[in-house]
Amino acid sequence: MDFSLPESALAVQRGISDVCSRYDLAYWQRCETGKRWPEEVWEELAEGGWLGLAVPEEHGGGGQGLLELAVATETLAASGAAGGSAFTYVLTPGFGALTLARHGTAEQRAALLPPLAAGEVETCFALTEPDAGSNSLAITTSARRDGDDYVIRGQKIWITGVQRATWMLLVTRTVPAAEASPRTHGLTVFLVNVPAAVSAGTLSYRPIPKLGANTTPSNMVFLDDVRVPASDVVGEVDGGAAVLWDILNPERILLAASALGGAEVALRVAVDYARSREVFGRPIGANQAIAFPLAQVKAKIELTRLMIYKAAWSFDQRLPCGTEANIAKLTASQAAWEAADAAFQTYGGMAYSLEYPVARLLADARIGKVAPVTEELLLNYLATQVLRLPRSF
Repeated sequence: MDFSLPESALAVQRGISDVCSRYDLAYWQRCETGKRWPEEVWEELAEGGWLGLAVPEEHGGGGQGLLELAVATETLAASGAAGGSAFTYVLTPGFGALTLARHGTAEQRAALLPPLAAGEVETCFALTEPDAGSNSLAITTSARRDGDDYVIRGQKIWITGVQRATWMLLVTRTVPAAEASPRTHGLTVFLVNVPAAVSAGTLSYRPIPKLGANTTPSNMVFLDDVRVPASDVVGEVDGGAAVLWDILNPERILLAASALGGAEVALRVAVDYARSREVFGRPIGANQAIAFPLAQVKAKIELTRLMIYKAAWSFDQRLPCGTEANIAKLTASQAAWEAADAAFQTYGGMAYSLEYPVARLLADARIGKVAPVTEELLLNYLATQVLRLPRSF
């Protein structure tokens, strides 16, 4: 059993680290405070080919997989971007390129993968609805056939990155949930041209004010008879569940990698402060009350990284990875929160000052315990599907 990363992933680590070395914690704080996309970083990643890692070589990409995307996400987050950086790799390289490379038609791949690899086209993903929440199979956004098109109506919530996206991967019901047997039947995934639908007046959105991760707005999205050509179905009509799992598992793995990177940067700033801050004639890191929580975080970071890499490797090998993805997401979010909380306690009252990065790290870390899937649902999956304990419903 070889635990070393392949050279492809090590090259990604080096390349992303080189880009990120030019952007410090203050840069990411300015992006967060100004609610602005890290345009400079995005452009450098695009120029270096780091956004097209999962795009096949014949379409202008690196021909790599989810493992390399996870390493890129972790490295970016650990550089100082923290959890708010997740969307840099989730929205377009993850939702867009990875999904189309695996499930897109030949025409879709030829048209969209080259500009996705170059960072010229961006994507977002729309699943969650106000009334369905975490019960994804209960969505009611409907798509009905009308000649060569489908007409889509419904609402989505917490859809991140609509403002920048050219294409939205949209999950709909072509068979109502009440009529579907099994419950996963009747889901269909569409590619929606966002600027065209906005121009037609059939798609609109409203940003949601957020506690953190403000480099990318999240939105309510309203779909009022959006017309989508039948050729823009991703996968099979009524068989979108197969596509959906290949979106959700990578999403959890990449968000876990981002949370892991956030934990790493929180630990780093805490350790640096604990070494330099002196009270009662010695560095505060000499006190076990400070040192031991940080040591616990270090242990959890190393354990979490193993599961993230295993989950990503399993996906790339087309092996079942749902359990690994859920465990990775659960443990990474816990590690990120514990790291940010320990950093906050290490800084003491100064953690409240926005002159330091700790408040941003804490806000970024907290969202991971509830989104895109709550900690309780991850635990319920492990309890019922893995341990085979009785279901409560």
